[in-house]
Amino acid sequence: MNCEVAIILEHKYEQIQQHASSESDPSSQVSQVFEKSLQYVKRFSRYKNPDAVRQVRETLSRYGLAEFELCTLGNLCPDTSGEATALVPSLKSGGRFVGDPGDEKIEKMLNDLSLIKKFE
Repeated sequence: MNCEVAIILEHKYEQIQQHASSESDPSSQVSQVFEKSLQYVKRFSRYKNPDAVRQVRETLSRYGLAEFELCTLGNLCPDTSGEATALVPSLKSGGRFVGDPGDEKIEKMLNDLSLIKKFE
């Protein structure tokens, strides 16, 4: 998810900055691509708190989602089961969330995500 990438890149950025301050080596400079990537994932991260990021992954993992499904739902945070299945059609076609009980499971999953966001 974008929020996980943001945490990783932020940590790497801090390491590079510490290394650059202790040495005047030009190779220890942060590249423009790195900086732009960091800005992008920070801007589009729905969750900023590392504990919330961990909770989101754990919550979505409980539903047996594929990595792509998990990341898409975590990045886009749909509000309804209709939005979720429009963004990730495999939720319905995969057979895990088919029919009315499936919609209820998707709604519960989305509600769990919104609670994490609310208390972040």
